[in-house]
Amino acid sequence: MFTGIVQGKFPLQSLQQEKGLLHAEIDMGSLSQDLNIGASVAIAGVCLTVVETRGACVRFDVIQETLDKTTLGGLRVGQLVNVERSARVGDEIGGHRVSGHVTGTVTVRERKESVNNCVLTFACDPSWMEHLLPKGFVALDGCSLTIVDVGSDWFTVHLIPETLRVTTFGERRVGDKINLEFDPETQAIVATVKRYLETKHL
Repeated sequence: MFTGIVQGKFPLQSLQQEKGLLHAEIDMGSLSQDLNIGASVAIAGVCLTVVETRGACVRFDVIQETLDKTTLGGLRVGQLVNVERSARVGDEIGGHRVSGHVTGTVTVRERKESVNNCVLTFACDPSWMEHLLPKGFVALDGCSLTIVDVGSDWFTVHLIPETLRVTTFGERRVGDKINLEFDPETQAIVATVKRYLETKHL
């Protein structure tokens, strides 16, 4: 489990593609300390398993299902990615409960900046909008954010300077694809209500 509080952005050191598998190595700096083989780490919001460590460099294997459903298939050497290590029992949950199981991707439709403020509008699959509510939570590239406005196929988030500094959202531009994970509690409530309404009409 993760909290959606990104601990930093770190560069991809190397990428090695095999059939149906991508080996990705990331320089995690001080976040690599005491990191064991088999540990879970959120990379751009995707839960990956540590398969090897060499100093501060950590290697992950990304299978085809993940490459197809997330932005990890388009990674480039040198690119910065959001990183969060898994939460430990007793840790403060500063964001919301995040699993790292990405639903799919959304696209940056608009970026508006003013003094100390940044508003991003995301184009979204219309069928997903029932899970995206004003003032609700969403995880975008692993970052726990509050939804502000919603439309039929779009939603917005407002970013503070600290978020822009610590995460990759400082570099995000129109057209960029972002990993999205619904808030699991909202998803469960929506699914339960839909099932209940369906049974009432039988």
